[in-house]
Amino acid sequence: MKWLLILLLIVFVMLGGFLLSPSPIDSRAWPAPSAPAMQGPLAPNERLRLSDLLAKGQLAQPEDTAMDASGRIHTGTADGWIVRLDGEGDGDPNRWVETGGRPLGLDFDRQGNLVVADAERGLLSISPRGETRVLTREAEGLPFRLADGVDAGPDGNIYFTDASTRHRLEDHQLDLLAMRPNGRLLRYSPQTGQTRVLLRNLYFANGVVVSPEGDYLLVAETPRYRILRYWLSGPEQGRAEVFADNLPGFPDNLDVDAAGRYWVAMPALRRPSLDFLHHHPWLKNLVARLPPWLRPGPGEYGLVIALNGEGEIVTSLHDTRGDYLWGLTSARVHGDELYFGSLYSDRLGRLPLNAIPGMGPVQ
Repeated sequence: MKWLLILLLIVFVMLGGFLLSPSPIDSRAWPAPSAPAMQGPLAPNERLRLSDLLAKGQLAQPEDTAMDASGRIHTGTADGWIVRLDGEGDGDPNRWVETGGRPLGLDFDRQGNLVVADAERGLLSISPRGETRVLTREAEGLPFRLADGVDAGPDGNIYFTDASTRHRLEDHQLDLLAMRPNGRLLRYSPQTGQTRVLLRNLYFANGVVVSPEGDYLLVAETPRYRILRYWLSGPEQGRAEVFADNLPGFPDNLDVDAAGRYWVAMPALRRPSLDFLHHHPWLKNLVARLPPWLRPGPGEYGLVIALNGEGEIVTSLHDTRGDYLWGLTSARVHGDELYFGSLYSDRLGRLPLNAIPGMGPVQ
């Protein structure tokens, strides 16, 4: 009986300390819509399992990919390196450049420089010789805390996101829980060296891609399950609108193919438990006090969707078992193939477009 009382006292003290400790977030309620039915173009399949696996077990959380003019695949890893693979992806990965931070989004500009959204160092440019320079670290006097997605536009400007002005990468779960508009969409001009905020008050601004015509761009708001369109030219210039809403998962990096189809990587499916939490801020504040491993995680599922120019879902790629390609954070089009990266795994994937019914390459 004595030991039982001591045990109960310990539990009481620990529980009291947990309940009385301050929460790292001050979350907002959000009426999450009912998740779309996984049917029609969203019907589960195993198309991701048709992919070739590249550098399996040799990469530490390769979040994104980019391909240079020589056909070499580049990715950024958790240890701060830009890693190269040959065009076939058969050889061992080659550590090319260490950024000194955490490289996330990647894209090549028109001069052949690799532009990197580095979560810790800001927007970087790496020359073909491997020389690294910081392009920008802040906008409007506010330093970037989580530079995330990037796309070098056809107009020569570089469009990128600062996912959160409050939380860093290691605390990104807190930003998703808080449902606070801490993100920004930005444009860097190589000609002037100036950085301009195009949109502010975004909900974890993530992937970004410019349309093939360069008249608008898309930016993902991950926790709100939607993608916005921001007009770069024309009568709607400077205006933002919802392009795709109530998606089946959390949209991450975006890309577009020659047919104008937008590919969206989703590291996780919607979770009813999280949608329930969004109705109750006090519960979210409690969950935020838990260790990261006890908070809602991405789960083990592979999902990529494709949207047409109207924002409609036209196909999806799945790994329902989540042990081949899962937690995907990028689906990049290089030539006639899709390359998949993941912030949560140790490999890249490659799938020919013509392996997807109705999605063959455009000649």
